[in-house]
Amino acid sequence: MASPTQTLEFQAETRQLLQLVIHSIYSNKDIFLRELISNASDALDKLRLESLTDSTLEASDPHIVLEVDKDARTLTVRDNGIGMTRDDVVDLIGTIAKSGTAGLLAKIKEAKDADAAQHLIGQFGVGFYSAFMVADKVTLHTRRAGTEQGTVWESDGEGTYTIAEVEGLPVGTSVTLHLKAEDSEDGLGDYLARWKIRQIVKQYSDFIRWPIRMATEPVSTTADDSADADADGVAAGEPETLNSMKALWARPRSEVTEAEYSEFYQQISHDWQAPAETVHMRAEGTFEYEALLFIPAQAPFDLFSRDTKRGVQLYVKRVFIMDDCDALMPNYLRFVKGVVDAHDLSLNVSREILQHDRQITAVRRRLVKKVLGALKDMRTKNGETYAKVWEQFGRVLKEGLIEDRDNTDALLELVSAASTYDAEKPTTLRDYVARMKDGQDTIYYLTGENRAMVENSPHMEAFTAKGYEVLILTDPVDEVWTDQIPAFDGHRFQSVAKGQVDLDDNADGEGSDEAKAEKAQREEDFAALLAWLQATLAEHVKQVRLSTRLTTSAACLVGDAHDLTPTLEKMYRAMGQELPQVKRILELNPSHPLITALHQAHQAGADNPALAETAELVHGSALLAEGGDLPDPARFTRLLADRLTHAL
Repeated sequence: MASPTQTLEFQAETRQLLQLVIHSIYSNKDIFLRELISNASDALDKLRLESLTDSTLEASDPHIVLEVDKDARTLTVRDNGIGMTRDDVVDLIGTIAKSGTAGLLAKIKEAKDADAAQHLIGQFGVGFYSAFMVADKVTLHTRRAGTEQGTVWESDGEGTYTIAEVEGLPVGTSVTLHLKAEDSEDGLGDYLARWKIRQIVKQYSDFIRWPIRMATEPVSTTADDSADADADGVAAGEPETLNSMKALWARPRSEVTEAEYSEFYQQISHDWQAPAETVHMRAEGTFEYEALLFIPAQAPFDLFSRDTKRGVQLYVKRVFIMDDCDALMPNYLRFVKGVVDAHDLSLNVSREILQHDRQITAVRRRLVKKVLGALKDMRTKNGETYAKVWEQFGRVLKEGLIEDRDNTDALLELVSAASTYDAEKPTTLRDYVARMKDGQDTIYYLTGENRAMVENSPHMEAFTAKGYEVLILTDPVDEVWTDQIPAFDGHRFQSVAKGQVDLDDNADGEGSDEAKAEKAQREEDFAALLAWLQATLAEHVKQVRLSTRLTTSAACLVGDAHDLTPTLEKMYRAMGQELPQVKRILELNPSHPLITALHQAHQAGADNPALAETAELVHGSALLAEGGDLPDPARFTRLLADRLTHAL
């Protein structure tokens, strides 16, 4: 028997919160349909769960139906799930948040802007009330499985609702929205249009496990209705299933083919190629989630754009939440595409909440380790594919050496770099260490704009002559990470353009005393010249000394062990950071004819004005040899022309 209709008021605090929900919680009003479909899906899940212990509750053909009535301007979302009793409706629908409502309102009032209020509201499960963003009135019919009495609830969202018990309702819940008029300025779409409904379902609810069907309109003889039916391409009377229900991440890997993985990757990434690697994982326990990640074979065109977005989508129980969830993947893995489906998050979760959620942080750590582990396995088992992936994404991965200290060791294992060992094939750090000379404990490297410039650098001469392998690093990021990472596997990194270099093979063997005596004598012989050059070039260098790294060049410029490199100094200045001038050390090759002649000329007469000009030329030549910028190119050109003229 039906009961009289009662009119009840929302709680006072709930009325205030309801208005905030309707007007503040969502910037995109299309999401109302996602929320209602998600509620319907939950109801079907609950019925399936309860049917495991009570066979009388089993639903026949569980599904969700969307019904459009253009004449009445209504959209109905119907399911044959668990349904609700009258008490359930009052408890779950009549009260938005059972506890903490007053405290939430206080925080919202203290919030300085609408975004902060939105983030606070997002912590509460209030998805049902998103319907009032697009509807003037909402009517709910429901009957719980296993009961005979149904319930009708209705409200215009203004502070009261009516509720009555009725008979004859089917098991499940239907929510009917009496839609507001379309208003593009307010973000209200035409939610009676079949194409719009398809679009929303495809975007947000495509992977819901239950079929989402749209009932078609009755056959109409009017021109407009016929045109609409033809445009939709669906025969009148046939229900249309709108979602694919193919959530690959929810299926065991053994049941998914590579073709299905590739098709799904292309769908979410808009890439025409197959992925280089697929990472499929499932986590169970206190926080359950599934992840399906892809490592692309080709870098996107906007990989280094400031506005590029990360490629991991967040779902909650197969319901789409956000497209580029930066809380799930660090910036240096922004090229990774895929889906993470969390089971225990709210649909209303915001980016700010995710960034401070401990469970999401734990998920992010595990995802990163899985991706880096997959790359390491690829390098070990499929070197050719890995070489192509590193060529595309190596520069980005090396950003992780600066950003992610927790995974430094894993990232160093992935580094692949050109070296003097092989002109064509790059090397890993592990292979470099395996080839190190007896007694060598340092990984030598040199940064530069390209391989040719590095190989022809004066700094390389002694290393080339004595057969030491040197890494050739030509990416801009190499200037930064090599300055911050001290060592790999106990072997420190050493730039061949920094600090003192002594590669004397006989340093600890026979003849070492003689070599030391010869070096000391040479230092004494050149002491006056070095002191004079240091005074003459004081504006440009902080020290002049004899070199042990030069074999054919006359001079080179080196930095102290902890000095910024010239390239890094330029990078910081380009970013607007003011730095004090970094003076470098001028090293001379005492065996070079130019330095020998300069030494002799200085001994003959240090007051000769031509000597100072020669000193400038030596310093300028050293700058040019390493690709540096001359402080005064016009003066250098004039001095060089004069010196050549006198030589002819």
